[in-house]
Amino acid sequence: MTATDYSLNLVQVAASAAEEKKAEDILAFDVSEQLAITDAFVLASAGNERLVGAIVDEIEDKLREAGAKPIRREGHREGRWVLLDYGDIVVHVQHAEEREFYGLERLWRDCPVIELQLGGATDDAS
Repeated sequence: MTATDYSLNLVQVAASAAEEKKAEDILAFDVSEQLAITDAFVLASAGNERLVGAIVDEIEDKLREAGAKPIRREGHREGRWVLLDYGDIVVHVQHAEEREFYGLERLWRDCPVIELQLGGATDDAS
């Protein structure tokens, strides 16, 4: 089983929204084989809490425009690691220090990387 086209579309919307607000190290994984609860993870980071918040707000706005409704949102108040759960995808926006410390990309490195179209170029982190 692989991520659905709908999930892949949401991944692209979220990644593009993160890029618009200057997120760094945007990466997406197809976790559908390992997890029954979601198809994909999107990871993005920022250098400060204010930028984390701006990225999260933009992702939420763009996913809402795409018709996606969030199931839950965690960590927004602290601004260090915000998790946005849309069921089909889960978005993690982390402060750069949390991203380095927790290393989610290391945990999910066995999952296929989803190719993203960002800034007019392909971002293939594999």
